Amino acid sequence: MHRPFTIALVGNPNSGKSSLFNSLTGLNQKVGNFPGVTVDKKTGISKIAEGLTANILDLPGTYSLYPKSADEHVTYEVLLNNRSKDNPDMIVIIADASNLKRNLLFCSQIMDLNIPVVIALTMNDIARRKGITIDVDGLERLMGVPVVPINPRKNKGISNLKKIIADTKEKGIKHSHEFIDIEKLSGNWIAEVKSLCNANSNYAALHIACNYLELHHLNAAQRIQIAALIDENKFSKAKVQAEEIMQRYQRIGQIMQQCVVETSPLKRSIQSERLDKTLLHPIWGNVILLTVLFFLFQSIFWLAEYPMGWVESGFAVLSGWLNNIMPSGIIKDLFINGILAGISGIAVFIPQIMILFGFITILEDTGYMARISFLTDRLMRSVGLNGRSVMPLISGMACAVPAIMATRTIQNKKERLITIMVTPLMSCSARLPVYTILIGLVIPDKSLGIFNLQGLVLMGLYLLGFVMALIVSKVMSWIVKVQEKTYFLMELPVYRAPRWRNVGTTMIEKAKIFVRDAGKVIMVISVLLWGLATYGPPKQMDAITTKYALLVQQHPEQSETLQLQQQTERLEHSFAGIMGKAIEPAIAPLGFDWKIGIALITSFAAREVFVGTMATLYSVGSKNTDDTLRDKMRAAKRDDGTSVYTPAAGISLLIFYVFAMQCMSTMAIVKRETRSWKYPIIQFAYMFAIAYLFSFAAFQLIR
Repeated sequence: MHRPFTIALVGNPNSGKSSLFNSLTGLNQKVGNFPGVTVDKKTGISKIAEGLTANILDLPGTYSLYPKSADEHVTYEVLLNNRSKDNPDMIVIIADASNLKRNLLFCSQIMDLNIPVVIALTMNDIARRKGITIDVDGLERLMGVPVVPINPRKNKGISNLKKIIADTKEKGIKHSHEFIDIEKLSGNWIAEVKSLCNANSNYAALHIACNYLELHHLNAAQRIQIAALIDENKFSKAKVQAEEIMQRYQRIGQIMQQCVVETSPLKRSIQSERLDKTLLHPIWGNVILLTVLFFLFQSIFWLAEYPMGWVESGFAVLSGWLNNIMPSGIIKDLFINGILAGISGIAVFIPQIMILFGFITILEDTGYMARISFLTDRLMRSVGLNGRSVMPLISGMACAVPAIMATRTIQNKKERLITIMVTPLMSCSARLPVYTILIGLVIPDKSLGIFNLQGLVLMGLYLLGFVMALIVSKVMSWIVKVQEKTYFLMELPVYRAPRWRNVGTTMIEKAKIFVRDAGKVIMVISVLLWGLATYGPPKQMDAITTKYALLVQQHPEQSETLQLQQQTERLEHSFAGIMGKAIEPAIAPLGFDWKIGIALITSFAAREVFVGTMATLYSVGSKNTDDTLRDKMRAAKRDDGTSVYTPAAGISLLIFYVFAMQCMSTMAIVKRETRSWKYPIIQFAYMFAIAYLFSFAAFQLIR
């Protein structure tokens, strides 16, 4: 099969690489994994010119061709392995014009791999504000490869970039000469490595010699011969690498002198630097951070109140209408009390999910998310982590699965393992429907000045998970014995206005994913649960039917009340009721009844299924189809007539969901990232123990 023309996008983190990928590929994207590793592989299709459609490969961001993290090593392997199906036919290097000297180091290394290269110059507006003027034509002449200024965020320069790519492909343009003399630097023996490994260039051969033990595409015979050559020529990897960097920067300095004009550093203070004096202040920075988080959680209730009410009312009207027009029978019962009840239980929370992801996107787009890592580095170090762990933890507020995958950027093995182990303690979006419905049941909707009490409780639940994550991190830092020091170095992106179109698109896409992924699970579980709640052991169900048939004959005036009692008793003796009653003794000390027990079990498929389960259980046997789920749960009573959802029971359940590991997908990704079942088992055990103990303490104290 003909191999498609492949273009790899490479560049430093925060250089605009992802924006260019999105601009080139639009919606023609897919995400998978690179073969043999768990690092994301983003690919897409782009029409470059008439008759030229290219496969665009977005490689993980890296600062140089000396890999330190799992992400950087993937980029390294793809570029050096010319037999890989991912090895590119052309490379587009995204270079930040406002940090050109550092970016040109990476550019020069890529050019020496002898693969056709185009440099896409981004952040030109930031460079101008810094007082930096770049002679693009001169830079292109001295670098020896095409240089194209672009602004992918505003879709500027993209058509010109495509034209240059097409011309470069047609002419087969490669870098005409080595940026530095590799053979003189390393010795003429490097040509033997080049021939042995069929490398594209002397520089590729040098990197193979430096890292032959870590490169998976080399065979045993090649490694043995390379080792012999290294020994024979007394090759010093550290010495050659240091000399290489010095030579590159020496030439880059000459290029910068001829092509770049900078104003005095005293005139280069820009808005980002002025903002950072306040937003990164050790006191005011943390106050502002807490204010931002407070506003986020208040908004989840405040902004979502009306659309949630509309969705809830709409489903109640639809359910009542269908109840009136559909003929009685199993199909009606299944559709209204099974499928529709399950879907309505989750659809009502779509506005809150959209608001949460919208705010997270704004924080990322503006550059403030990176500042949160900087602000919390000192706190993270006190518990055995560093600021780089903050990004996965914050991402865990959306979903633990991609958050755990994001720990690949953490170089220290101990810090990465601890971050993986505590990330599920961060309250993800799947918990939000559970929090919302329980807070609405047991927390009064009161205003404390400008604050909403329910919003404060919601923020408290998120902070509770974060504080517990810090405590567990500290304990694990004592237990996990890995002596490896790390330093937290991070480039802070400039502040930018959020791209509102991107925010809106993200909100819609995340809502679709939430509905699609959660909907599939809820649909299956709702139907299954409806069956378990409707049917039970034939002898017991027949006995109940006979019992109430006699009672209705004896007391016809009470037929409606007796029918409701019959449905309640049938539910308790159904297969679902038997399961719930079996685990009720274990969860009764937490204030939970058997219906909550069933919801705890089904929540292992996905936490948000709790709401769908409640919707199904409270719909089966209920005559009031137009009542909302909150109305049904508020009216729920125990056998002794007391309310099921008292403040003590509600808070106990909230705390249980803050701490418990109830997500099979998260456990699966932990196993995949750690390559062992030991860690997800430990994770499940310690989180369940914390959840049970704290829920027990809360219920016993509050009641």
